[in-house]
Amino acid sequence: MDETQIKNEEKSTLRFGQRHVQILLLFTAIVVNYIAKFNAGVAVVAMTNAATTNPDFPEYKWSDVEKSYILSSFFWGNFITQFPGGYLCRRLGVKRTLLISTLGSSLLGFLPPLCVSWGGWSIYCAIRVVQGLFQGFLFPGIHAHLAIWCPVNERNRLGALANTGIECGTLLSMFLSGVIAASSIGWPGLFYVSSALGLVWCTAWAYLSTNQPSESKFITSAELNYIDASKNTNNQLKVDEVKRELPVPWRAILASLPFWALVVSRAAQSWGFSTLQAEIPSYMKGVLNMDMKKNALYSALPYLAMWTMSYVYLVVSDVLLSRKILSLTAIRKTFNTLAFWIPAAGLIGIGFLGNEQKLFVIILMTISVGVNAGATIGSALNTIDLSPNYAGILMGVVNTVANVIPILTPLLVGLVVSNEHSRTQWQLVFIIAAVVLALGNLFYLIFGKMDLQAWNDENYLQSKGAQNKQQEKNSDGIQYVRKPCQ
Repeated sequence: MDETQIKNEEKSTLRFGQRHVQILLLFTAIVVNYIAKFNAGVAVVAMTNAATTNPDFPEYKWSDVEKSYILSSFFWGNFITQFPGGYLCRRLGVKRTLLISTLGSSLLGFLPPLCVSWGGWSIYCAIRVVQGLFQGFLFPGIHAHLAIWCPVNERNRLGALANTGIECGTLLSMFLSGVIAASSIGWPGLFYVSSALGLVWCTAWAYLSTNQPSESKFITSAELNYIDASKNTNNQLKVDEVKRELPVPWRAILASLPFWALVVSRAAQSWGFSTLQAEIPSYMKGVLNMDMKKNALYSALPYLAMWTMSYVYLVVSDVLLSRKILSLTAIRKTFNTLAFWIPAAGLIGIGFLGNEQKLFVIILMTISVGVNAGATIGSALNTIDLSPNYAGILMGVVNTVANVIPILTPLLVGLVVSNEHSRTQWQLVFIIAAVVLALGNLFYLIFGKMDLQAWNDENYLQSKGAQNKQQEKNSDGIQYVRKPCQ
C-alpha cells in the first residue's frame, strides 16, 4: 500500500461510518425509552383530570398518594436490574440485551389503556414496575456498546453524543405527551405512540446493530481496521477473545478508589438532579403559589436548556481535546465541577428568593438544570475510561446506586417538610442537596481517575494469582499448594 492509499484510508475513517450509525441507534434508544419512562407525568394528570386534556376519555379518582406511587413505581423495578444488566450483556451480547430491554418496555406500554379500567391504579403501578425492570438493562448495554465501537480518540465525543438522548428524550416526553393527550386520541394515545416508537427502534436495531464491528455487513475495511487498532493499543479485548467468558476482578474493582469516586459522584448527581426535577416545582407551588406543572413553557424550559447545554459541552470538550488545550482528566473534572457546584449554589439561592421574585427562581432553576448537563462528560462516561472490558458491569453497579436515590429523596422531603408552605423547611432540603453535590464532586476531584485501570487487563486475575504463588514460595523457599477443605 503506497502513501497515497494510506492517506486516503485515513481520510475515509473520518467520514460517517458504521460507528456513527451505532451511536445514532444508542441515542434514539435512550430517546424512545425516556419517552416511555416519563410520559406517566402527563398521563396521570390526564387520567385524573380529563378536562385539562380531552374530556372524551375515562377519568379516574386517584388520591395524591396513589398518583405518587404510580410515578415512583418505575424506579422500584429500574434499580433492581441495573446490576444484572451488565452480566446479561456479557452472556447474551449487547444486541440481544438492548433488544430485550426496549421490546419488553414497549410491549408493556400498550397495556395501561387496556387494563386500568378493571385494575385501577395498582395495575398501572405493576406495569410501570415491570417496565422499569426491562429498562434497567438499558445503560449497562449502552456503555458496553460504546466501549466496543468507539475508538479511544473519539470515545468522549461519540459517548457524549449518544448520551444527549437523555436530555432529548426528557424534553420530547413533555412536549409530545401534552400534545398527544390533548389530541383526538387522548391519553390512551400516549401509550400507543410511545410504544410504537419503541417497536420501530427495535426493528432498526435488529437490522443495523452488531455486537462487534467485525460482524457488521456494512462496515468498510478501513473503519474496521481503525477501530481494531484502537482496541489493540488500549488493552481492550480482541474480537476473538470477547466470545470467551472472562471472570470479573471484583476484589480489584471494589478496592479501586477511582471506581468509588465514580459511584459517589453519580449518586450525588442523582440526588441533586432529582431534587431539581421533582422538588423545586413542589416548592414553587407550596411557597411561591406558582404551579409550574400547569405551565408547559416553564416546565419544559429547564430541559430545553439542558439539551442545548449538552451540545455546548460536547463541542467545547471536543475543541479542548483536539487542540490539546486540556487533558481528558482536566476536562472531566472541570465539567463535573461546573455541573455540580453551580446547581448546588443555585439550590441554596432558590430557597432564599421570595414570592415577588418568581422570575429569578425560574431563571436559577433553568441555569442549574442546564449547567448540570455537564455531568455526562464530567463523570457518566468515566466507566469506559476506567475499563472498556467491564464498562457494562461498572455501569450496572453505578446505576444501581444512582437509581436508588430518586426513591429516597422524596422520603427525606416527606420527613423534613411537614408544611409545604414553610420556606425554612424547604431551605433545609435544598441545603442538604447542595452539600451532597459539593462533597460528591470534591471526592471525585480527589480520587477520580481517567486512566485505564490495571484490572481491565483480561489476564489480570491470572497474573495476580501467579504473583501470589511466587510470593508464597519466596517467603521461606517452599511453595505451598492450596487444597480444598475436606
